[in-house]
Amino acid sequence: MRTSYVIVTPVRDEADYLSLTIESVIKQTHLPDEWVIVNDGSSDGTSEIIDRYAQKYPWIRRVDRQDRGYRKCGGGIIEAFYSGYNALSVRNWDVLVKLDGDLSFPPTFFADALGEFERDQKLGIGGGTLFHITDGKEEIERCPNFHVRGATKMFRRVCWEQLGGLWIGYGSDTIDEVTANMQGWTTRSFPHLMMHHHRFTGATYGLWGALVKDGRGDYASGYHPLFMGAKALVRLARRPYILGSVGLLWGFMECYVKRLPRVGPDIRTYTRTQQLARLTGHPTIWK
Repeated sequence: MRTSYVIVTPVRDEADYLSLTIESVIKQTHLPDEWVIVNDGSSDGTSEIIDRYAQKYPWIRRVDRQDRGYRKCGGGIIEAFYSGYNALSVRNWDVLVKLDGDLSFPPTFFADALGEFERDQKLGIGGGTLFHITDGKEEIERCPNFHVRGATKMFRRVCWEQLGGLWIGYGSDTIDEVTANMQGWTTRSFPHLMMHHHRFTGATYGLWGALVKDGRGDYASGYHPLFMGAKALVRLARRPYILGSVGLLWGFMECYVKRLPRVGPDIRTYTRTQQLARLTGHPTIWK
């Protein structure tokens, strides 16, 4: 019996790339049982693109959210995701997919990705490896081995239920994985399953905004200050050399000063233990 899956895709003003994502899904050798695309208050042609495909493929549905008037940084995409998740009519799925609307990928992507879940019964969260094109060359969006980019998250049903829901706010893409690891699941990206990310991660927020957003996410995830300092130092070797580190630390310290919400003490302790292990050369998920 083959593994079944459903997809939820939150989109806001994705008319430039959404057709590429939809074409990638409808060409899959293993199709989803249902795909809910959430139109999160788009003002371009996003809704018309969804409707054009939904009329032809009954397993594609559009759900609309009222336009809030701006792109909500932090929890906006998770709120939109839940609008789609709660609208799913297929409830007996094996794997839940959170997929962005600016990706393209080969026809065998989901068949191969689901095969990873079938082979590894402890795999709780998985996803493809993202790359973008810079100066005509493919550039992989690097991340720790345990991390799966939010644009391409796949949740095993039992793991999803044990998570008890996603963190609505900054850092949700790290918090769910750390929580899953605490509960005994493995989480990882699939290095051999590549997905073209047509809009670089964080591009919708601008360079500075994306950096500050990452720092805020690190705070919400419970990062250890020493690990954050080390991350900022390593960041100095990448462009923008100084601005990148300043942006990360700005977002991190801003949240500390304002005492913004962050994960509870159990997850925070686990995260910091793992990060200190990384700094001292011991085994850790942070590698």
